[in-house]
Amino acid sequence: MKNMRSVLTLILTLTFVVSPFLTSPFTGFTADQLPIPQIDPPIQPAGYAFAIWGLIYAWLVVSAVYGVWKHPRDPRWDHARTPLIASLAVGTPWLAVANQSAIWATILIFVMLITAIMALLRTPNDRWTFQVPVGLYAGWLTAASFVSLGSTAAGYGLLTEQLGWAYIGIIAAMVVALATMRHSRRPAYGLAVVWALVGIVVANGTAPLGVSILAGIGAVVLLGLSVASSGHSVPS
Repeated sequence: MKNMRSVLTLILTLTFVVSPFLTSPFTGFTADQLPIPQIDPPIQPAGYAFAIWGLIYAWLVVSAVYGVWKHPRDPRWDHARTPLIASLAVGTPWLAVANQSAIWATILIFVMLITAIMALLRTPNDRWTFQVPVGLYAGWLTAASFVSLGSTAAGYGLLTEQLGWAYIGIIAAMVVALATMRHSRRPAYGLAVVWALVGIVVANGTAPLGVSILAGIGAVVLLGLSVASSGHSVPS
C-alpha cells in the first residue's frame, strides 16, 4: 500500500488525541511517585498553559486528514511522517505511563521530543498544513521534556533540589530550542516554547524571581527569533 505512511500517521494521530480520554488525568507527578515529593515545582508552567494541547491535538488531526487527502504519496511528506509516526506511537500510551512511573515517563517524553524535532526538520514548505502543527507539537514537547526531567531529577535528589533543576531545565530547553530554530526556521516551534516560558513566569511570579527572569529572557529571545523566521522559507 503506497500511502501506508499517510494512513498510519492519521491512525496514530487519532490514538494520540483520544488517549487522554482513556486514562486518568495527569496533572504532574504525584507525591507517591517520587522519593522527594515535588509540589508545584518552579520549572512547571502555570496550569492554563497546558491548554495549548487542545490546539495541538486539533491541528495535528487536520494535518493528518489533509495529508491523506492531498499528499497520500508525497515523498516530501513521507520523509517527515516517519519520525512523526514514531513520536505519536510513543505518545499514545504516555499519559498512562506517566501516571505509573516518573522515570519511564521522562525517558519516553524525550523519545517523543527527539522524533518530533526530526519530523520538524524534515517538514516541507507546507506551512499551515504541516509545519505549524508539527512545530507546535515539537515546541511544547521541548518544554515539557525538561519539566519532566527537572521534576524527576529533583524528586530523586540528583545533583540539586527543585530550584536548581528549574534553572538547569530552562537553560537546557533554551539550548535545544535555539539549536532547533537555527536549523529549522519554523516560527511555530519557537512560539510554542515561548508560550511555555511565559507560563513559567506566570507560575513563579517574583518567588523565585530568578526563575521568572531567566524564563522571561528566554521567551523574549525566542520570540524575536520566531518573528525573524516568519518570512523565511526553508527549501524542501
